[in-house]
Amino acid sequence: MTRAMLLFAQIVVLVAAAVALAWRPGRVAIEWGAWRVDASVGFLAFVVAVIIVVAVVISRFWGAIRRAPGHFLESRRMSRRQRGYKALTQGMVAVAAGDVQEARRAARKADALLDEPPLTMLLSAQAAQLGGEETAARRYFEAMLDHPDTAFLGVRGLLMQAIKGGDKAEALLLAERAYKLRPETEWVVDQLFELQVESALWSEANETIATAIRRKTLPAANARRRRAAVLVEHSRLAEAEGDLDTALSRAREAHDLDPGLVPATLALARLFRARDRAARAVRLIEEAWARGPTPELASAYGALIEDADPLARVKRFQRLFSFRPDHRESHIALAEASLAARLWGEARKHLAGAAGTAPTARVCRLMAELEELESGDMAASRQWLARATTAVPDEAWVCSDCGAVAGSWSALCGNCNAFGSLAWQLPPRAMRLPAPASAPKRGNPPERKAALPPKQGGAKPPAPA
Repeated sequence: MTRAMLLFAQIVVLVAAAVALAWRPGRVAIEWGAWRVDASVGFLAFVVAVIIVVAVVISRFWGAIRRAPGHFLESRRMSRRQRGYKALTQGMVAVAAGDVQEARRAARKADALLDEPPLTMLLSAQAAQLGGEETAARRYFEAMLDHPDTAFLGVRGLLMQAIKGGDKAEALLLAERAYKLRPETEWVVDQLFELQVESALWSEANETIATAIRRKTLPAANARRRRAAVLVEHSRLAEAEGDLDTALSRAREAHDLDPGLVPATLALARLFRARDRAARAVRLIEEAWARGPTPELASAYGALIEDADPLARVKRFQRLFSFRPDHRESHIALAEASLAARLWGEARKHLAGAAGTAPTARVCRLMAELEELESGDMAASRQWLARATTAVPDEAWVCSDCGAVAGSWSALCGNCNAFGSLAWQLPPRAMRLPAPASAPKRGNPPERKAALPPKQGGAKPPAPA
């Protein structure tokens, strides 16, 4: 639009000049030495215009001749660059497809066509890795460190090599370097955190995850749970080293971040007890019991009242029972306290409440203990112990990654070294395939398996299946 308006303005000016010359004719005389030229003003204007046009044409033609070599070289450079980028793209596709020969050929071609080593070193390194040439790949990754644009890619390549080779010390150093270059990248934070916890650097891991939470690099809920687990381990380490102040501070932070994390509650209660704050520890466990009872909480609760006589302990456990009277662990905890106080009827009542229709192995063992202590009935006791071997397993700390059962909670699975994978749940159980169905013989009705009834007055338990 602007160009059209300028052209229109130029035409208007030319027409106005032509009209002005037509309405005001005149003549011009030019004398140069012995020469004299007489012409009209219009003719002189026409000649001047032709001279200007010819001068412009000649100037542009000369400029084109002067620029021709540069244009040729630029065109050649652009062609090489396009072919180089095409080779680079083909090489990346070949790496993704696992074609070693094509990846190497494309890497050499791209390196020859592109005078930009940072662009081609990554492809060359990946082609070398694809061909199993780790030493050559390492040289390329190290060369990439010298260029600011590719330094992060070089660190990443070396980091992956260190992890693959099992060199955790070098991997940790490289992860720290990658974190300095890109602290907002999620996989960098994850990798650094994983290496720190594997090396038991709990303080450093806590700082990494805390920074990630502040910067919102990781999802908040997941990051808070992970940080709580790290803080529990840090608290344990500080307690083992005799630094009770740091241990208490870290345990309190862990409990505040994830009140449902039982190990954090246990650590904080133990440290409160060490500071002669047993009442605070008792309230802490009672609050945790209301959220979800576990045997470890019952054991810690019993440790806080170990000086009380057996009947007083039963009363204390009745208070704990009142927080979750519907839960099996509440019945078991009160049954154990009643057994210690020799309150056989109370113990039997709560064991029946804990058993339901499918008693667990722990309930069966407690029933065996009750039979032995109450009446000395060893036959009934042995029957309960035999039944415990095939009973429903009790909940335990189970790794969600490998399925291994741990005796106690830790941030790392002792079997597969996964972080934060232990959860309080039923362990995996090998199931026996059912026998092929067959018609029962005449006169021999199929045997029924009795569920655990509340035993009254010394009746024998059902025979084990």
